[in-house]
Amino acid sequence: MKTKIKEMIAQMTLEEKVSQMMHQAKAIERLGIKEYNWWNESLHGVARAGIATVFPQAIALGATFDEELLEEVGEAISTEARAKYNMQQKHEDVGIYKGLTFYAPNVNIFRDPRWGRGHETYGEDPYLTSRLGVAYIKGMQGDNEKYLKTAACAKHFAVHSGPEGIRHSFNAHVSEQDLRETYLPAFKACVEEGKVEAVMGAYNRLEEEPCCGNKRLLVEILREEWGFDGMVTSDFLALVDFHKGHNVTDNAVDSAAMALINGCDFNLGIVYSNLVQAVEEGKVSMERIDEALERILTTRSRLGMFSDKGDNPYDKILYSVVDSKEMKMLNEKAAEKCVVLLKNKDNLLPLDKNQLKTIAVIGPNANNRKSLDGNYEGTASRYITVLEGIQDYVGDEIRVLFSEGCHFFRDQINQMAYKNDRIAEIKEICEESDVVIAVMGLDGTLEGEEGDTGSDYGMGDKPYLDLPGIQHDILKIAKKSGKPVILINMTGSAMTLNWEEENLDAVIQGWYPGARGGKAIAKLIFGEANFEGKLPITFYHSIEELPEFTNYSMKNRTYRYMKQEALYPFGYGLSYTKFEYSHSSITIEKDKVKIKVTVKNTGSRNGVETVQIYVKARREWAPNPQLKKIQKISLKAKEERELEIELVKEAFEVFDDMGKPVIAEGYDIYVGGQQPDRRSEILSGNKCIHMEVSTCFI
Repeated sequence: MKTKIKEMIAQMTLEEKVSQMMHQAKAIERLGIKEYNWWNESLHGVARAGIATVFPQAIALGATFDEELLEEVGEAISTEARAKYNMQQKHEDVGIYKGLTFYAPNVNIFRDPRWGRGHETYGEDPYLTSRLGVAYIKGMQGDNEKYLKTAACAKHFAVHSGPEGIRHSFNAHVSEQDLRETYLPAFKACVEEGKVEAVMGAYNRLEEEPCCGNKRLLVEILREEWGFDGMVTSDFLALVDFHKGHNVTDNAVDSAAMALINGCDFNLGIVYSNLVQAVEEGKVSMERIDEALERILTTRSRLGMFSDKGDNPYDKILYSVVDSKEMKMLNEKAAEKCVVLLKNKDNLLPLDKNQLKTIAVIGPNANNRKSLDGNYEGTASRYITVLEGIQDYVGDEIRVLFSEGCHFFRDQINQMAYKNDRIAEIKEICEESDVVIAVMGLDGTLEGEEGDTGSDYGMGDKPYLDLPGIQHDILKIAKKSGKPVILINMTGSAMTLNWEEENLDAVIQGWYPGARGGKAIAKLIFGEANFEGKLPITFYHSIEELPEFTNYSMKNRTYRYMKQEALYPFGYGLSYTKFEYSHSSITIEKDKVKIKVTVKNTGSRNGVETVQIYVKARREWAPNPQLKKIQKISLKAKEERELEIELVKEAFEVFDDMGKPVIAEGYDIYVGGQQPDRRSEILSGNKCIHMEVSTCFI
């Protein structure tokens, strides 16, 4: 393959070479190179190119803590991607969003709940993000020795998580400890374990150097340390920022040269058209052009674009798999697994249909299809909102009353009306109902990427963490009705739900649960399915607890570094059953620690437990107990099972202020279905098993 690619490159003119280094690659017919647009999206399903399965948003998938599910979802997405590509090629349909190169997963760390793009990530924890990112990549790229099923791309490398409004000029400062302990591990895992085909640079600068032209990131760390041999791409128009946002170059020619010299092989954009001039002026060598081009064409070759017809098994995937019954079933399974039960006072849930005559479903997200999607979404053949899911589930047996109640962030729905123009309706249907289900929150039009969102609420990032508009007032009115109130919070990020936690009967984090999310939520509410989701992010008490948004230090951020008590902690989530841990033991070997523990379902319902292992290094400067292992276990009522879990040496590494891995003199290990913090114990009624270990195994 390499010989063939080198021969192709040797026959190209400089202009032809450069034409292949941008996302709209031109055809070179004499060499058998077809026109190809590299830009495609698959964050949680094939996006922006017609019908495809719309899975739960990435943050929701993060809440499953389920590596096997993420690989299964990645495999399903790549199957639909291949099917759609094969169909499009058959009909000579090419262009943007029609290729096999996908700009996902987003493995940035969701360090601050204000970040609008946080719902594209798997959460705030480097370990969880690493495991789910690797699993997704494996599903996307397949296991064929010769061909990639699709090409995944880990983004945005590195130290990138808002603010959106200044991302084109922002310079991130970060300590070596935070860089190695928080911002790089997921990318390292995607490269070394996931064998990801591409890595995308970030818009911002890191320590004055633009990430898409940052030699330390793209050459010294990515290639020399981690051995990455794939292609590096810029983010869209990121190279324009070099001379128009960051002001580190004077013009597009110098921007193109800087990016290429410092490790960026490919330009999602058009700045690399200036490489012809850069070569002619001696600013870039032909050898570097050829090196980048070899990586680019290798990816196309591994996707089968230069192969004989019939050789690639993925060419045989038929369009009939798209939006199939099997895809719908997997989508519903994923949605059921991602929803998190945060409060269930007096076991109000699950609801008993036999005890209800009328249900009130209220709120701006109750019948909002956009609240199912998140961003970078595809188009489903059918959407099932929470209202529709409940209506379908109860049929004609129970009357379902509905009111939108309020606008997301304005104080009236109809702009011609007086303020609070649905209050009377809310009061009436709450009075007439046996239970109130309030579906509140945000959607992808309010939190997301700069340029994709925009309103008087905000420009992608969240200006505050409270429920916007009069949503909170609507909840108070529902509470005053005297009826039980269940809140379903549909957001891609953490909100401050202090009053809701204190006053409402049940609180559910619904995320953006995918096109069939309403059906899954109805099954959970009525007990046909059991909750198993866990929070991949911390819910804080207030925005005042957080450092400045532009401060990239991890001090007082996320469960790993915060000193205060959370409202809802990372790793927390209730079930309709209870799990008990016992009979634990620990064995120290040369390069690993083996833990045995018995987990029992002590309740009366079948359930799935997320076993979480946390490790705390006994160093004053070390983080709080950190998640270092996850294992899902399905147990029938009263069933128990012994698990054997291994922790490798890397699980015990912490990083000093020089960014060097350090082994401490001793560690505390915690095993349970949650974090070992006091707030999790109070909310769940459970404590983690605590064990101690020295470092004699190292």
